[in-house]
Amino acid sequence: MPAQESIESPPEDTRWQLVDRTMQRLDHRPEALIETLHAAQDAFGYLDSATLARIASRLRLPPAKVLGVATFYNHFRLKPKGEHTLSVCTGTACHIKGNDRILAWMRERYCLAPGDTTQDNRLSLVEVRCVGACALAPVILTDGAITGKKSFAETTTIIREWLDDAP
Repeated sequence: MPAQESIESPPEDTRWQLVDRTMQRLDHRPEALIETLHAAQDAFGYLDSATLARIASRLRLPPAKVLGVATFYNHFRLKPKGEHTLSVCTGTACHIKGNDRILAWMRERYCLAPGDTTQDNRLSLVEVRCVGACALAPVILTDGAITGKKSFAETTTIIREWLDDAP
């Protein structure tokens, strides 16, 4: 009779310890959801479906509620973040000054819509409703830094440099 092989489960990802501590500190109450989502995103970089399902189970919440909260707030990401992040303000002043052209160009040239990341993970595109810097319109955020009064050509040059894409 052959020796019986032991089947071991893979070790627990230590990043879950941080998330679990957040839930424990808040007694696994449903009200801990947003803080738990923040802890999970800080630990993993984004919230994938397995992470959302585990949080739902541990907080005894319907998975649809957890997904609904994660998708409602634009702070949470459901996909890995790119090396660079371009946030395009679409508030009234920025829209009038041409930021809608940037989003259209990104769709046309790179097939990238707000919330998407390029396949090579070099660039994530985010649409924000207003950054509160209307006097600088049109405003973009380049890796979190507010950049204002850039022309369409200047903005597309930044993007092309990030993606090593010659004009």
